[in-house]
Amino acid sequence: MTELAKYVGPDIDHPWMGMGVGEQEMGYLFGQYKRISNKFYSGGQPFLSGGDQTFYKAPGFGVVHFASEMLKDRSDTLAGKRCLILGSGKVAMAVAEKLLEYGAIPLTFSDPSGHVYEPDGINTGRLKTISTIKAERGALLGRYIISSTSAQFNDPESILDIPCDLCFPCGAMSEIDDVAVNRLADGGCVGVMEGGNAAVTDKARSVLRKRAMLYGPHTLTLTGPAIVHAKLGIHASDAQLKQEVQRIYSDVKKTASEFNARGDLYAGAKLTGFLRVANAMLNHGSV
Repeated sequence: MTELAKYVGPDIDHPWMGMGVGEQEMGYLFGQYKRISNKFYSGGQPFLSGGDQTFYKAPGFGVVHFASEMLKDRSDTLAGKRCLILGSGKVAMAVAEKLLEYGAIPLTFSDPSGHVYEPDGINTGRLKTISTIKAERGALLGRYIISSTSAQFNDPESILDIPCDLCFPCGAMSEIDDVAVNRLADGGCVGVMEGGNAAVTDKARSVLRKRAMLYGPHTLTLTGPAIVHAKLGIHASDAQLKQEVQRIYSDVKKTASEFNARGDLYAGAKLTGFLRVANAMLNHGSV
């Protein structure tokens, strides 16, 4: 944080929780930031603190809202969709929570110990149990099978062999490669929505296009935190977040079409970001 403090702050940017970084680690970061900075409040709320649950769940909620918008373009919905979730951190938990609200069926979670699979889906009660287990530092998913008579642990051996409609990789980078995409597609999967940074490799993106699968790139799906921090504020509601997701999705689609990349949200998101930065530079007199 000593070095990071130059680039973050209540009026600049907010670091976010992720893999290996929870409330306790954020507390350590805030403690050091408070030691070396005179300003750690903005709008009546301390930096790295405050806000309702939308503030902390925005990354996962945003991923699912984008998935919903993508399915709408195919005259489809999330209702009834069987969803693989790779990972079991805060983003993965928020994804599962929002999927349940949309009527989808989360099937799995994973961590270094392996994966748990509920053939009939992870309902609200099961999700609460898993969240409680993972809230304990160092706890692994394997403990969940003690509290469930229907859960399967590392069965099948690969989580990618579980038939599904959608896949939400919320864990490590490059978790989904070209081989993984083909396995998912062969199992009936119609789309991959990134809930982790760069979870899909370049080769995997090519296979997704060839097999006509939906692909939600992290440059688009993980804009939830930026939406909340930069525009809506830490007390934003999920309804407001959803509305902004719809607007951004529409902008990215339009931009992709304008630059002869119709339907390519990866290209559309990059182009949209570039244009916004370029326009801002022009407004400040840069050429």
